[in-house]
Amino acid sequence: MKVNRYGRAEILTNDQISLLFTEGLIKPRDRALFAICLYAATRINEACTLLTGDVIGFKGVRDKLVIRSVNTKGKRDTREIDIHRRLREYLEAYCADNFNPKNPYLFPGRHGRGHIHKGSADLILREVCYRLEFEGVSTHSFRRTALTQMSDAGVPLRHIQAISGHRTLSALERYLGVTDKQKQNAIDSLEF
Repeated sequence: MKVNRYGRAEILTNDQISLLFTEGLIKPRDRALFAICLYAATRINEACTLLTGDVIGFKGVRDKLVIRSVNTKGKRDTREIDIHRRLREYLEAYCADNFNPKNPYLFPGRHGRGHIHKGSADLILREVCYRLEFEGVSTHSFRRTALTQMSDAGVPLRHIQAISGHRTLSALERYLGVTDKQKQNAIDSLEF
């Protein structure tokens, strides 16, 4: 569990995700920002630095989200990630009232300049988690949750790696959490 920025980010339960998106994150911007982190398994900086054109086209929300290589941790590969139907809903709700052609960023920073800072996004989430009494949750929890749930669903690690952008499978495996359900299923699989 993460405590005072030390340790691993908590993996969110379905109930926590539901509470975050219904009662915790009130602004459409905040829902869209953290939905990108959850439904595209992005790092917070990757979500904060998205350009409007990486998400929105002439006909509305695109089918794929583009994470540019310059905004990734390793700055090596651009990733394209299919936009989940729930993510599309959050993006459409946000973009309906907040499209600003003067700022190229999807999530403009303070006073409309640049993009929202990842520290500001972290503060938003910490305040929400305090109010909802969630412990160990950080901006990275969304990424860990998405990757772990994909693994739980039996998605091959190579496919998850293509979404997450990890350079090696061993780096990806360190991200994945082991849930009580997984441990129970492992024990239940023994048939002697």
